[in-house]
Parts: sequence; C-alpha cells; structure tokens
Amino acid sequence: MTTSAYLREQRDLADGILRPGNTNCAGCGMSIGLQWLEQALENERPTLCIPACCGIVTAGSFPTSAYGVPTVATTFASSAAVATGVASVYAMNGEKDLTICWTGDGGTYDIGVATLSAAAERNEDLLYVCYDNEIYGNTGGQRSSATPRGVKTSTTPKGKAEPKKDMMAIMAAHRIPYAATLSVAHREDFLRKVRTARRTKGFRFLLMLSPCPTGWKSEPEDSVDLILTAVRCGLFPLYEVFEGRRYRINARPDGEPLESYISRQRRYRSELLDLDALRAGIEAQWAYLEAMERTFPAGEHE
Repeated sequence: MTTSAYLREQRDLADGILRPGNTNCAGCGMSIGLQWLEQALENERPTLCIPACCGIVTAGSFPTSAYGVPTVATTFASSAAVATGVASVYAMNGEKDLTICWTGDGGTYDIGVATLSAAAERNEDLLYVCYDNEIYGNTGGQRSSATPRGVKTSTTPKGKAEPKKDMMAIMAAHRIPYAATLSVAHREDFLRKVRTARRTKGFRFLLMLSPCPTGWKSEPEDSVDLILTAVRCGLFPLYEVFEGRRYRINARPDGEPLESYISRQRRYRSELLDLDALRAGIEAQWAYLEAMERTFPAGEHE
C-alpha cells in the first residue's frame, strides 16, 4: 500500500462513527450496531446524543474519542430532551444534519422513558436507537425492566420474577411514524430499516437486541448466533410498525427450540426460570403480532 493510500484509509477510519482501537468488550452487539449504522448512513455524519451507558464509555477519556462524529454526553434521563435541542438548532440554521439518540435499555425503558415519551408525543425529528442488552451493563449488571423473566442479575440473584416490558408496543401507542426491531444477525434487514428510518420525517424508534457476553454470561464468539437463535425461536420478533397502526413482520420462527438460546447463557440458570412461562409468553406475543399484521397490514411501499 502506498503512503497516500494508507493516509486516505486512516482518514476514512477516523471519519467513521466508531473508530478502531476502542475499548468495547469482545462480542459486544452495540459495536456491531454502530458499524452497521455507519454503513446504512453511508457518508453521512450524524450527531450522537448518548446518555450514561456503555455507549458513552465507548468514547474513552478526554481529549481522545473513539467516536468520529459529534457526540454529546447526556444524563441518564435526558438524551431525548438534549437531542431535541440539538435537532432544533440544526433546523433553525437551515441544516439537515441527522440527530441520533444512541441509548441502552436503562436509559430507554426506565430512567429515560419520560423524555423519550415526551419527544415521541411531540413527534420530534429524531432517530432514537436503543441497543437493548437487557441489563444495566455499565454499572454492575443490575436488572432493568428490559430484563427477561427468569434471568439472574446482580440485583435478582434468584432470577427476575417479572416479564420484560414491551417497549415496541409502548412506542407504537405514541403513533410515531416508524418503529422497528433490529437484529445483528440479519444485516440486510438492519440496513434497510435504518435507511427507512432515515428518510422518514418525525420521531423514529429502532430497538436492537444487543448481546452482552459480560452480562449474559455467554461466549463472545456466540453473540451473533445467539441473536439469530433468538429470532428463529420466536423470542425476538423482527417487525415494523408504521404510524403506530400498520404492521409488517419481517421474519417468523422456524421451530428452533427455546433451549438452544437459553442454554448458552449462564444468566438463565436461576431458581425462577420457567420454560413453560417463557414459551407461553412467546406464543402470546406472536398471536398478537400475527393478528395485528392480518388486521392492519402495512402497504407495499411503506
């Protein structure tokens, strides 16, 4: 490689959303999501608003940063509010820069849900992405309302007794223009949904199941396959909701047994694990989604 080609390559790497040399854990789904977000946006340089979570620790210590785009660190509860201000300034200046909230489940399902709901209700022109690793991964692996039933965390050592909160249903109830789930095992579907969200005006919500080997007690090399298995066994449905009313399912379960997913994660080895309850929850969720798509199908061009 010539010197000029090398310098061009380094410049391109520096301009990426997530730079190489970051300290993210091996097998981190968030890292894959950031790289695919960049690919979906092609040459666009968004502004990221990131609350307290692994995503902001990714940046590293001042004065260096693992992010190659403008990044604002917010409090746990305020990422959607801060992003609203950033997007409003861009709009007042006649600029079309994309503002993205990049948040974990703690800053989405729990601590940040008030400002998230407010921004969605106002239909702010934001793209909100939740990388959901189903715990407070950056502060010791505590339970969140995104944690599935039966999972052990540092605050539920016998397993969580309550089912996971349905954040997609909550966002659909806000009647936002677009909401969708993302899988790091389905690249083309992932890229298409990000691009759909990008060309949509108003508030858009994307929910990505994000493997976390540290919190899930799984092997880093299994991360992508775990998400593939979660989709195949029906535990994590891939679907889209338009205007909160019209549904499109993108992938259906293929009969993969639930055990093939949970057996590779030591977090499920708890006293409160009830496979029959988990299966019943999956069946109920799919009955609901199938009925919604059948009754309120999305159009071909949406």
